[in-house]
Amino acid sequence: MWSVFIVIGGIVLSLTGFNWLMGYRKNHMQIDFDERYLDFNEYIRAIKAELESQGKEVEYIGHRRFLIDDKQYAFIERNISMGGVPLQRTILKPISKQSSNQEKE
Repeated sequence: MWSVFIVIGGIVLSLTGFNWLMGYRKNHMQIDFDERYLDFNEYIRAIKAELESQGKEVEYIGHRRFLIDDKQYAFIERNISMGGVPLQRTILKPISKQSSNQEKE
């Protein structure tokens, strides 16, 4: 009986961890592209173009940071295999003003 609970708990933890890694969190933005970008500058341009097509005001400020609608976001790239096909996922994580001030010091 306990083994059923352990298996169910393991499945729930695995799915929760996978969702956390893939950026499914409050205020995070995810972008999946049909094309893979190996050149970093080309990748940044593609992210900007996608966000601008969504009506957002975007500026790349360097060091994997974007200014989107006057809020700072950190750019995280994840590469995973989905059904044997590699997926390049872009996650834009909001940066709190407190943490960005600490990094400047």
